Amino acid sequence: MLVPLYEAVYERLDVGPGTRLLALGCGSGLALLMAAARGAAALTGVEPSSPERLALARERLLPKEPGDRSAGGPRGDGGGTRLTDRLPKDVTEKGTRAYDLVTAFEPIGCRAGDADGLGGLLAATTPFVTRGAPVVLVGWGPPERCATSAVLRVAAKLADPLRRGTVRLRPVLRDDLEEVAGRAGLRPDGSGRVACPFGYADVESALKGLLSTGLFDAAVAATDQAQVDKELTEALHPYRRPDGTVWMPNVFRYLIARTP
Repeated sequence: MLVPLYEAVYERLDVGPGTRLLALGCGSGLALLMAAARGAAALTGVEPSSPERLALARERLLPKEPGDRSAGGPRGDGGGTRLTDRLPKDVTEKGTRAYDLVTAFEPIGCRAGDADGLGGLLAATTPFVTRGAPVVLVGWGPPERCATSAVLRVAAKLADPLRRGTVRLRPVLRDDLEEVAGRAGLRPDGSGRVACPFGYADVESALKGLLSTGLFDAAVAATDQAQVDKELTEALHPYRRPDGTVWMPNVFRYLIARTP
């Protein structure tokens, strides 16, 4: 669903041959796959929160060596592709070849503390990235332009009895990305907004896609799967089209910050 965002950022930053990319929260690897298609020389994806999505990323990018975290997949000028659940040592040790682009495409604002966690991760990585290199942060747009934010409220409402705080209702404010960048010692250097509609063939597909994000796990634990499915289906009703498809328009904002 975020392909338009990836394309806009890569086009703006001229991602291509020679680019050495570190992707924080790489998820299932689609953004990395798109960078590889543009000829990026070296790709490192870090996905600490979801072993399932990391496994899918390996399947997509390391088809010949699915269990190897340090080799295989698309290659450029001696770089290669690596996928891991933690920062690889050569990102956190001095004297190694630096990355010249860092992306954090997972939008902040859905999980409690996600901004703080990202800030700490950026602070740990940016000293080992090329000086002045771009770091891309992403957040949800204003709620009036993000239909999906209303659907996500179902997760918070149903999970409330557990008081887990895993879903945050407050929308990302305009300066949130700048604050995260500032705490990590980064200098803001431009931003943009990209329309990323969430489209599904039918309600069943929408349920599967939204539940796969993990944002509804606490709601399922607090109630049950049937209750979550029922209320999520009701929340999706305004976005059903006459042909049965589900269409939710959204706008995401990205910030480009620079390392010192």
